[in-house]
Amino acid sequence: MARLRAVLFDIDDTLFSTTHFARVARKNAIWAMIRAGLDVTEEEALRELEEVISEFSSNYAHHFDQLLRRLRQPTIEERNPALIVAAGVAAYHDTKFRQLEPFPDVCPLLEALRAAGIQVGILTHGWTTKQAEKIVRLGLLDCVHPKAVFISEQIGISKPNPKLYAQALADLELAPGEVMYVGDNPTHDIAPPQSLGMIAVWAKRAAKDGLEGTGIEPDHVVENFDELRTILRETYEIAV
Repeated sequence: MARLRAVLFDIDDTLFSTTHFARVARKNAIWAMIRAGLDVTEEEALRELEEVISEFSSNYAHHFDQLLRRLRQPTIEERNPALIVAAGVAAYHDTKFRQLEPFPDVCPLLEALRAAGIQVGILTHGWTTKQAEKIVRLGLLDCVHPKAVFISEQIGISKPNPKLYAQALADLELAPGEVMYVGDNPTHDIAPPQSLGMIAVWAKRAAKDGLEGTGIEPDHVVENFDELRTILRETYEIAV
């Protein structure tokens, strides 16, 4: 077995629960929009918003504008709809300021890896600005190597294309067997790096998709990063 020299992490639903955060932030946004004059129940607005997100993708920039168009409320005409949208946007971002944080065991492990001489990095799928903001807001800047951050839009290659992982290996000048990747999505985070010979760890605590029916077999499966710490110590002889 090659000596492990780097560990790269996915962000969403791996370092923090994106799903839980999004649910809370969207709910806070709807409450704010209702207070600003949106005359619907919270349940109706959330249900419609989920449809908007499903149809336009989570990276779309005008979810709340589309929500107002779909609801077609005559009462909105009595107000400036831009203020209702702004209320939702402000509440969503306020939630980011207050509640966006990593799982409690993330930073201790990343710091221990760096102290052990292991290169720590991020390889994530998404828009450059949004993913970079998450790294900053999660307080991970001091935990990761500045040259080991790979964002799909910035590189021009999306998951699950293995070329994204190959580019990271090339930039780090490391062999596949020297790098571990940790992620939550079997088809995006396990199969592609494994196809190159990287060590793939399935972090399942916030995963939306399971392994059943995929034929994918991670090298390791962990519920939390304390379990990952044990694997690193006992299997790869890294003092974390």
